[in-house]
Amino acid sequence: MRVPVSTYRLQITPEFDLFEAARRLPYLHDLGVDWVYLSPLLASEPGSQHGYDVVAFDHVDPQRGGAEGLATLSAEARRLGMGVLVDIVPNHVGVATPSADPWWWDLLRLGRESEHATAFDVDWDAGGGKIRIPVVGDGDEDAIEVVPSDSGDGEVRYHDHRFPMAPGTTTLDEQHYELVNWHVADDGLNYRRFFAVNTLAAVRVEDPEVFAETHAEIRRWFEEGLVDGLRVDHPDGLRFPGRYLDDLADLTGDSYVLVEKILETGETLPVTWATAGTTGYDALALVDRVLTDPAGEQPLDALEASLRGAPVDWHAMVHDSKRAVADGILHSEVLRINRELDGDERTEDALAELLACFPVYRSYLPEGREHLDEAFARARAHRPDLAGTLDVLLPILSDPWAPAARRFQQTSGMVMAKGVEDCAFYRWSRLTSLNEVGGDPAVFAIDVDDFHHAMTLRQRDRPYAMTTLSTHDTKRGEDVRARITVLAEMPDVWAEALGELLRLAPVPDPGFGALLWQAVLGAWTPEHLPDLPARLHGYAEKAMREAGDRTTWTEPDEEYEAAVHRAVDAIFESDDVRRVLAELCARVDEPGRANSLAAKLVALTMPGVPDVYQGSELWETSLVDPDNRRPVDFDHRAAVLAGEAGDDAVDKLHVTSSALRLRRDRPELFTTYAPVPARGPAAGHVLAFDRGGAITVATRMPVGLAAAGGWGDTALDLPPGRWHDVLTGASTTGRLADLLATHPVALLVEEA
Repeated sequence: MRVPVSTYRLQITPEFDLFEAARRLPYLHDLGVDWVYLSPLLASEPGSQHGYDVVAFDHVDPQRGGAEGLATLSAEARRLGMGVLVDIVPNHVGVATPSADPWWWDLLRLGRESEHATAFDVDWDAGGGKIRIPVVGDGDEDAIEVVPSDSGDGEVRYHDHRFPMAPGTTTLDEQHYELVNWHVADDGLNYRRFFAVNTLAAVRVEDPEVFAETHAEIRRWFEEGLVDGLRVDHPDGLRFPGRYLDDLADLTGDSYVLVEKILETGETLPVTWATAGTTGYDALALVDRVLTDPAGEQPLDALEASLRGAPVDWHAMVHDSKRAVADGILHSEVLRINRELDGDERTEDALAELLACFPVYRSYLPEGREHLDEAFARARAHRPDLAGTLDVLLPILSDPWAPAARRFQQTSGMVMAKGVEDCAFYRWSRLTSLNEVGGDPAVFAIDVDDFHHAMTLRQRDRPYAMTTLSTHDTKRGEDVRARITVLAEMPDVWAEALGELLRLAPVPDPGFGALLWQAVLGAWTPEHLPDLPARLHGYAEKAMREAGDRTTWTEPDEEYEAAVHRAVDAIFESDDVRRVLAELCARVDEPGRANSLAAKLVALTMPGVPDVYQGSELWETSLVDPDNRRPVDFDHRAAVLAGEAGDDAVDKLHVTSSALRLRRDRPELFTTYAPVPARGPAAGHVLAFDRGGAITVATRMPVGLAAAGGWGDTALDLPPGRWHDVLTGASTTGRLADLLATHPVALLVEEA
């Protein structure tokens, strides 16, 4: 198996297609990148910017360059000695435009008689033999029209939506589907989706024929040597993820495969899975927390309590938000499990409670049985009135062969994602750098020993798993989080500034105001970009609607939202607001830079395969998607790398390229892991480890370090030999005041 030394993620879009990506590969190679890592390539919804709404599995998306574009990129990668990693989406297809997806169109046209009927997870009986399509607006049924055709290919139309008519039919009630009110999606949908996205219909890759058809083009990539590895999107949505990975290993010849799997604290991947590991959210969480000052936890807790009017119980919030999801936007999924059980209202209640209590994304029975047992124990404690019903459900949901158990496993991850990442993360503002995919915001910080322990296990068990700091799914870019992390070192400064900002630009919910102002602080630049107002307004809208406690996507509170948007406007219109923000940024800027460089070097050199998300070799101040999928100025980055242009983040580019080049050119220096201890008054402010000849040195908690008077006589206990810093070229004895005089980080190798 060929394994990458590093990767660089590119978002392939109609505007930045495979031909353009191929043109940028020489820059990536100069940067030090080993493999290029591409977003989904199969045909997707017309105009899709992300590619996760696949509509056809048998060809590369023409709007992204098609087969010729992939061949061109692959050939250029081969010329440069680079590998190619591609993101694939086995769980679902895009059905927003039925005519663009031939399988879905055929299913709607022919119903159960369609040759593709088995590809979709439809409960026909629940819909009276019809698929329910929730697209109709309130009181808008009259807009549905039937447009017959003498040729037999008539259509049903609803505004811009087009649907096929079954052969030989003329009226709406003769179709294999029915167009229903959009509210029906919560309780009456009868096809499985990706989370709560009605326009992404799940496919059954557990069926061997469906697997073969959905992976025909992917098979060609490997047979023709175009692609070297895969990233599997959302494996937890599949019925049998482990079996799927075995099938994928057979198809790809045991090639390098990663899974986008969220691991909760203390959770590990099933050892039986045919994968090199996860896409790196677990690594991200560790890097952020080892750089967070634990002393900030108590005062920030007190601030959060004062803003909310009472202390926040994170675990209770998670339970309640997950239960609301199970009773709300994913209630259709709960009802379907209940139908598998021939259950009643009490079993439905118990299922929803178990989903709310499930401690991780899902189990893979018989693996993960302990998580199911924990969910039952929590449910019994939370709802003793359901004890009898839970007793009945336990043996069924514990049986790997029971249909209800299998569907329950596919559903628990949906409830977790929608209840936690897409809701609770926007309701708790204590320190939002911790509110990140794959992390538990309740875990405030870890110490250096904890980090070393985790890295020792990672080197032993998953040395080729991905490490990352930013992705297309992160809630805040890596440098946004690095700046917010500084607040843990200056909670009093933050509390005072926040109080002023909330006074000058009040919002109805001060707790949400704290979350919003942290995002502003993280994304702010000294001379804000022209698009920053629109970006912050877009973030504010998404954040408050995802929180869902004061306004929602489906029922927006116009008065509340207007107040929040007025606060965003004040950032650019009020001199007083800008003054407070500027003073806060002045305190945060330098330590934020130190955190950024520390996180970047650690992520690039720790055990695993480091990924650089597009553009993040310079400052990555993006917020949640779609903000983090904006176009990247590669010409500028190439010029900065070549020394032909300046940039405020040139030090970050230097750290990134130095680490990537060393990993690629001297892989023998990155084969083991050992802590490098420090001694002296500031020993707690350094994180250092030896990867087998390359030693990473990173500053922790820079505000506290400066307040204590700097490094003093603190020094590293370096292994025997003569060492020098790759970043500066200077030799070192390990004395940190000298070693870190230029940068807050260092990357050491032995002198020749």
